[in-house]
Amino acid sequence: MGKSTHFFGQSVFGQLMGLIEEDMVNVCSAKHNGNRYIKRFKTMDHLVSMLFCVFGKCISLREVIGGMIGLAGKTKHFKLNNLPYRSTLSDANKRRNSKIFGEIYNALLKKYDHVISDSRVKSVIGKQVKIFDSTTISLFKDILKCTGRTPSDGKRKGGIKAHTITNVDEKLPRLLWFSSAATNDHMLLEKLELNTDIIYVFDKGYNDYVAFKRFCDTGTGFVTRIKDNASYVIKEENPIGDEIHSGVLKDEIIEIQVKETSQPHPLKLRKVTFYDRVNKREFEFLTNLFEMRADMVAALYKLRWQIELLFKQLKQNFPLKYFLGDNENAIEIQIYCALIVNLLVTVIKKKLKRPWAFSNIVSFCRIHLFNYINLLQFLENPEKDWTIEQNNLEQLSLFERA
Repeated sequence: MGKSTHFFGQSVFGQLMGLIEEDMVNVCSAKHNGNRYIKRFKTMDHLVSMLFCVFGKCISLREVIGGMIGLAGKTKHFKLNNLPYRSTLSDANKRRNSKIFGEIYNALLKKYDHVISDSRVKSVIGKQVKIFDSTTISLFKDILKCTGRTPSDGKRKGGIKAHTITNVDEKLPRLLWFSSAATNDHMLLEKLELNTDIIYVFDKGYNDYVAFKRFCDTGTGFVTRIKDNASYVIKEENPIGDEIHSGVLKDEIIEIQVKETSQPHPLKLRKVTFYDRVNKREFEFLTNLFEMRADMVAALYKLRWQIELLFKQLKQNFPLKYFLGDNENAIEIQIYCALIVNLLVTVIKKKLKRPWAFSNIVSFCRIHLFNYINLLQFLENPEKDWTIEQNNLEQLSLFERA
């Protein structure tokens, strides 16, 4: 019988860890003194352990340590120098600064930007379209303040809110901030990069007229939905040409009052009313893109759904319901490690010519994490070994009959 043509000298986990340079991890760790006073369990060991937790979908420290102890003697090829004890990993999650893992994530984004970046929308519009939003992850105890009513037993769960900015058509956060679930989303508006080459798309929960004025003053584009109770004055109604999508009902120039100081002052914006035939709903969009076609404004807002798909992808494929620590630092580390795994799998997906669903690649890696299979080669042609084996069996049966 023929040997497997996909056999490789490194396990699948080793190949995935090969995408992360140890020197890069050490540089990120040094910025925050991640290895100071640490003799054995260095940042690289910590990172590998937590990535194993994410890939293996482990839900407790005992599962992580039990799984890794079984790998004794086989750890060198995936850069693990010291197997952790349960208390060692718990202490590391509590004490090693979570910002180190954020630095590692950003360094990997920079390294693989040429692989993951998608410039199709930018080539059409001429500007980088960025989407921002937040998602709340419920916690098992009141670690971070959460919103909502207090339960009858008086015990409230906490919640951590991840504020995210991503480029359109990329299911990868480009910037990320954490806060308690009770924190107002408007905090993100103060952290945005403002320049003429960017268009931000966001939902109406971020409506802030002072921020809109900053966008206009800096030439930064934005598209959002207007609030139902918004107060404005219609100044002009633009004609709707025959070339414009028939779903555009109105294209108006409006004036709102910005209360930046004690004396309100007017700001002109554009309101586009669009009827979505699929959802049978009418939407009103607010923007400062006065030169853009009205139907393009509606199309830009539709792209906002991409960030919802990112949140769905993260929550469905990675263990973000069970955390290995009961403190804010440990939770942030685990979320950052889920994002790193999300990035690594995205890089693999982008390198493949054969179309694979993201969730299928994650499942394959989890099942074959420590099998010695050439990951890219196998994913390009997974039926190859099966076909060869079947041909060999057919030839054998012919000889036996002869």
